[in-house]
Amino acid sequence: MSWRMLRRKEFHSGLLNLAFRADHGGKKHFSDGAIGKLAQFYRSDRPKHAANCMPSNHFNIRNFHAGVYMLAWSRKKEDIVGLKAPKKEKRVKRENRTQPPVEAPYVAPKPKTATKSPDKTVDIFDGMTLLDLSKRTGAYISTLQGILADLGEKVESEFDSISIDLAELVAMELGVNTRRMHTGEGTNEPRPAVVTVMGHVDHGKTSLLDALRQTSVAAKEAGGITQHIGAFVVEMPSGASITFLDTPGHAAFSAMRARGAAVTDIVVLVVAADDGVMPQTLEAMSHAKSANVPVVVAINKCDKSGADPERVRIQLGSEGLLLEDMGGDVQVVEISAVAKSGLDKLEEALLLQAEMMDLKARIDGPAQAFVVEARVDRGRGPLATAIVKSGTLVSGQHIVVGAEWGRIRSLRDTAGKITESAKPATPVEIEGLRGLPMAGDDVVVVDSEERARMLSQGRKKKQEKDRLRKIDEGMADELEINEETPERVEMPIIVKADVQGSVQAVTDALRSLNSAQVFVNVVHVGVGPISQHDIDLAQACGAYIVGFNIRTPPIAITQAAARANIKVLLHKVIYHLLEEMGRAIVEKAPGTAETQVSGEAEVLNIFELKGRSKSKGPDIKIAGCRITDGHFSKSGTMRLLRSGDVVFEGPCASLKREKQDAETIEKGTDCGLVIQDCDDFQVGDVIQCLEQVIRKPKFISTQSGSVRIEC
Repeated sequence: MSWRMLRRKEFHSGLLNLAFRADHGGKKHFSDGAIGKLAQFYRSDRPKHAANCMPSNHFNIRNFHAGVYMLAWSRKKEDIVGLKAPKKEKRVKRENRTQPPVEAPYVAPKPKTATKSPDKTVDIFDGMTLLDLSKRTGAYISTLQGILADLGEKVESEFDSISIDLAELVAMELGVNTRRMHTGEGTNEPRPAVVTVMGHVDHGKTSLLDALRQTSVAAKEAGGITQHIGAFVVEMPSGASITFLDTPGHAAFSAMRARGAAVTDIVVLVVAADDGVMPQTLEAMSHAKSANVPVVVAINKCDKSGADPERVRIQLGSEGLLLEDMGGDVQVVEISAVAKSGLDKLEEALLLQAEMMDLKARIDGPAQAFVVEARVDRGRGPLATAIVKSGTLVSGQHIVVGAEWGRIRSLRDTAGKITESAKPATPVEIEGLRGLPMAGDDVVVVDSEERARMLSQGRKKKQEKDRLRKIDEGMADELEINEETPERVEMPIIVKADVQGSVQAVTDALRSLNSAQVFVNVVHVGVGPISQHDIDLAQACGAYIVGFNIRTPPIAITQAAARANIKVLLHKVIYHLLEEMGRAIVEKAPGTAETQVSGEAEVLNIFELKGRSKSKGPDIKIAGCRITDGHFSKSGTMRLLRSGDVVFEGPCASLKREKQDAETIEKGTDCGLVIQDCDDFQVGDVIQCLEQVIRKPKFISTQSGSVRIEC
């Protein structure tokens, strides 16, 4: 190795040693003066006689700055211009090293989203920007963009518009309820009026519609009452068309009447002239008032002998309905559906009201519809009867109805004929859905099958979350119930009906029979006949099967239910169904134990038995009594009263009639009575016999059709 190589190697190693020794608290530094001294040392130390050793002026010592550790000349604490040396921290001795380290308190991370309460509903519309959605939902823009990215949509700017379907998907992912606000842009044309016929049960609603459309629907219905909503179009003699909705009048179908008022333009309130205003009449009035819908009163059965239309007018006026006869704006028409009288006046009143309202709707663009009924057909699958609100519903479109989706296979009008499209105020039957929707759901038209499937899955997921949240709230409420609450048993029920609206009505009616002793738990509902799956489910949970307005199950299903000891109740009239279920609930109720006075007796004489042996016990006093009311039982508790005050209360030790032991003594009979540990009898005292009885609840049914269980 040459001299230059040796000296350079030593020089390098010396500088590196200096760098390692100059490490102060992780900061490495050296001064320009130190580098200068090192360079001078390097030049003066080499031999001068080496002719071939040229001065290495080109050598740049500052290249060492690129090393991992910065160089320093000494450990002295000297101030450097522009830099401040770090202060060395004072070492603190730990007092007790055996103690575990103190854990820092947990600080929850800041939530990425600040969504509103799930109970609140935000309005969404087509073409809204990401900023609008952020303001309405309370979520951050970055969170919304992340959700859209998961959905396969990329929105870079907060001012970019998104479709109403994407807005609903994002809101559902955030757990926020939404309400679609449809645009009114497009060509508006006059449309027929949607008229809902409401009123009390058996006041002639369906008979009126029969007279208008020259059909006979009421004669075909079980019990003469409407069990579900009927929608159809009636061509008037004047050439105008009106869409009519017939709603049930029984108290159990309140939700169906509310749906009818929500989609209607005019309400025809039918009141029987011989019966007057009834509870369902008032309920129909409240539905129309809450929906802000004008009312036309039709006083029916005016041809009967006991008809009194003036009394009906007075009753309606007293309930706050301002009739034209009394200076208001509500039209009143006297009709007779059976005699077909006054129908022309009713038609004139409806057309006049529709003309005053100037009803128009958008014809162009995707349709917005409202489901009034849903059922399952054995050959065609799920069917939904809907009324188009705006736009045009076209066969072949992809739709989302509530939480179900599908592609419209066919549209049928009220006559059962296949049609290619449906315009506003037109009722149609939709075929092609993958599942059965709920009555009252909105029909939404989407662009593709993928978007329809995504919306359906999102809505089902949200419905499941809401259901679990309600269950948790119900369990929390149950925990808050006082321990003194009487014993409550569960009565599981499976409900099957012909249409979705009837399923909901029967379910709501059965749940209204809940009481403090019996909890009516509807474990499963469905549309269609009773199947083997229903039998298996009922056997697993010990449930009743309630079939409403469905055909009789096959013999194999009936025999399977009999072998499993499952009770199957089939009815076509809701009155009879609720009465039988009410009796079953009363029978299953455990009842409440109560103490009641079963009898009273008057003390006529007192007998004493003295000088008894120790084997027979101490001396006793016998009260000679006469039963004045009820009966006495040896198993009861005796209460001794004197001048109305309780002197003593205890069990009966002996009860005899004519020296013979007796278990029960009836009214008007003399007896001898001994009360345990009591010898303070006086002539004229009153003794009451107390018994524990189990009081069962009562099933109460009113003339208006409402039922309840009273404990």
